[in-house]
Amino acid sequence: MSTPDKVIIEADGGSRGNPGPAGYGAVVFDADSRSVLAERKEFIGTATNNVAEYKGLIAGLTAASEIGAREVDVRMDSKLIVEQMSGRWKVKHPDMIPLAREAATLARAFTSVKYTWIPREKNKHADKLANEAMDAAAEGRDEEPPAAKPAAYHSPGWTGAMGTPTRMLLLRHGQTALSVERRYSGRGDHPLTSEGQRQVETAAQRLSRQKGRISAVISSPLTRTRSTADAAAEALGLPVTPHDGLIETDFGAWEGLTFTEASARDPELFARWLTDTSVEPPGGESFDTVHKRVRRARDELIAEYGGANLLIVSHVTPIKTVLRMALDAGPALLFRLHLDLASLSIAEFYPDGGASVKLVNDTSHTWE
Repeated sequence: MSTPDKVIIEADGGSRGNPGPAGYGAVVFDADSRSVLAERKEFIGTATNNVAEYKGLIAGLTAASEIGAREVDVRMDSKLIVEQMSGRWKVKHPDMIPLAREAATLARAFTSVKYTWIPREKNKHADKLANEAMDAAAEGRDEEPPAAKPAAYHSPGWTGAMGTPTRMLLLRHGQTALSVERRYSGRGDHPLTSEGQRQVETAAQRLSRQKGRISAVISSPLTRTRSTADAAAEALGLPVTPHDGLIETDFGAWEGLTFTEASARDPELFARWLTDTSVEPPGGESFDTVHKRVRRARDELIAEYGGANLLIVSHVTPIKTVLRMALDAGPALLFRLHLDLASLSIAEFYPDGGASVKLVNDTSHTWE
């Protein structure tokens, strides 16, 4: 039998208790004949309805991929998942973010994927499969195991993280006059020095070896980061996409001051700021605020480019923040980790929520 180019996926999930014992069902139809090409069902333990529904979507997309389909019409009675996967609603719940990433990664393998909401009565086949999986678990029966899933990448070590990771190559901008004088440089828009330009050119030369493997260049919009990103993007043959979430901390009244000058201006506040990430500089933002902003940016980028290699050009605090998230480390990392100008670090984020750090503060490309 020839492989159909166009298929319909109907998927559903349920939870008896929400959260409670949960299962999913998915069915793949030939779009022309409506004949059943594949069925999937599985009990997944204790989970919510939404998690079970996402699991059903992932199972359906995986089955369609195994069949060799190219065009997919996904039909579900979950308005939430249809809107989130269509990009109209944000994925906010921490349990669903990695599932949405995994589904998005699977979807990118097809020529086209369309998501359509259908009423529950038109999703009976998938609903029946989900309930069969939950009934079997409740009665202590063993259902036929689902078809083997395609091989997945594992994160390093013994974490067990699965799926294709989104790899973020984190490049700090080159030298500016304020960095030479060790002054706080946040929202101020400062150009690169001649040495800074040399640094970014050597970084671009190093990154040029990754041409064809890096999918996008995303940069803080400030001049020093855009100049750094432009050099790398030219070497990679890619455009630069600015993202405000990657901008440096707003140091407020301390902008342009040295450590000593800021300490002398606001001694008590400065001392607390050095040990408490919730403290804000006068008229500025706290590191906790930066963390939330950068986390949103990271999640947005993974939702859009999940499973790809991304060059992220940013500043010291946002880069430390991404590394902190990958390491699942506390705020003390911000004060203990050093990042040089034009340094390269690498963090990977997996669809199931796992993460790893592959490189930190590599400046070998800037050496004479």
